Parts: sequence; C-alpha cells; structure tokens
Amino acid sequence: MNFAPSSRFTPWVTRLIIANAVVLLLLRTLFTSPTLTQSLAFSPEHALERPWTFLSYMFVHAGLLHLLFNMLMLFVFGAAVEQRMGSRAFILYYLYCGIGAAIFCLALSGIMSIGPFVGASGALLGVALAFATFWPDAEMIVFPIPVPIRARTLVMALVGLDIFFYFVTPGDQVAHLAHVGGAAFGYMFFRLQGLSRRSPHPPPRQVERVVMVQSGAAEPERRTPAPPVRPRRRPDADPVAAEVDRVLDKISEKGIASLTAAERRFLDEVSKQKKQEH
Repeated sequence: MNFAPSSRFTPWVTRLIIANAVVLLLLRTLFTSPTLTQSLAFSPEHALERPWTFLSYMFVHAGLLHLLFNMLMLFVFGAAVEQRMGSRAFILYYLYCGIGAAIFCLALSGIMSIGPFVGASGALLGVALAFATFWPDAEMIVFPIPVPIRARTLVMALVGLDIFFYFVTPGDQVAHLAHVGGAAFGYMFFRLQGLSRRSPHPPPRQVERVVMVQSGAAEPERRTPAPPVRPRRRPDADPVAAEVDRVLDKISEKGIASLTAAERRFLDEVSKQKKQEH
C-alpha cells in the first residue's frame, strides 16, 4: 500500500522536538560544563552507577547538525507512526526503543568496545522500523539518491550500514550499535505483538444451536444455525489488513462505541485510501 507521510506535526513528535531543542540550547548557553554532559550521556561502563542515563542520553545531542538530522527523521517517520499507533502508544514505544538501545549496548559491552554516546538515533531507528512495518512499500526519497526507495529496503539498508561502519570505522564517534539496538528492540516488539495475536487453538467451527420448545403438545426440536464466523486472515499477511479485521471484529462484538480514538482514525485513514485507489 502506498502511503504519503504525514505533513503535519503530531502531539508527541512536537513535544519531543521542542524538548531536544531546549536541552541543546541549555547545554550550549547556561549549563556548559562538560561534566554535566558526561553525566547525562550513556556509558556502558558507568550505566549501573547512573541509571538515569538510560533515558537522559536520548535528549542530549553532540551539536546542531546532529539535532537537525535526528529531528528531521523524527518528523518524517514519527508523525505517521504516531497517527497510526495513537499518541500514548507512540511515546511509550519511542522510549522503549531508546532504552532498549542502551540495554543492547550494555549487553554487548562485555565483548565489544563501546564508549559513551548521546542522541535519539536508537529510538528513531526503532520508529523508522515501525513505519516500515506499517507501510513496507511506501516510497521514500533520500537525498542525494535520485530514485525512490521502499521503506522496508531503506530501514534494512540503514541497519546494515550501521553494522558495516561499526567494524570498518570503529573510532568515528557514532553510536552505530545503539542504532542497531533500537531497531532490534522495535523488531522484537512487533514480533511479540504478532505472536500474541495468534490463537493457540484452531478457529471455531460453525455449529448449530438446538432450541427446545415445549408446550401442551410435543413439538419437534427446532435448529437455528449460529451466525457464520467471519474468516480471519493469516497473522503473517498484510499488517494493515490484519488490523482492519481486528477492528471490524471488535465492532461486531462490542459495537462501534467501543473503538478507541486511534482505531477510529485508522478506519478513516483506510477508508480514504480505498476511495483514492478507486
């Protein structure tokens, strides 16, 4: 399914951009001590002594260009993902990927050399992976490459480049393994979500319900067929179609009033895209 990234700022994307910009401004104007920056950065060597750095490092950037690149990536991928997931789920997923990137580096620090690092790139690569999961065939233009690249291919290429540059240029001061860790935790999130939706039992068969009616005279049993069970798609099919099935099932069971705001937006989005296709 082709998908055009959102052209407007969403609530948590806006807040995250403001928060990151304010932190950089404060560290460059009022709180210029290198010791403070070091205390906010994530260092596998001192991670257990400074547990707040699992979170704080995501809001510290090495400079203006580092901040601008990351915030552009947050807008391109994050706005669409927040609209799709809902604001609350999006910010929890963003923090999950960022903290997961730090945990990933901590786990590997015993066998690899990993220095202190800052930046939101780990969380952002997790968001990019979410975008590629929801819209794998969305075409992206990456400057200066003149041809469009599918979202799934782009994310796979970014992860591959991070692994490559970690081994080829180990002293380039870029947290390549943190980027890989954010994507790895994002992939694990969607894998576990997909597994949780799989039913451990075979789908129910259509059955007939027997109704016993008794009056003064004996009457034969009346059999009323149960409503047909709507076939479900395979869990490994198109994630958008699978989500449509889930929302329609929820409407069938609990009524349309049971839908969340995110689910209503999702149905509106799918409906608009279907109209455009026709």
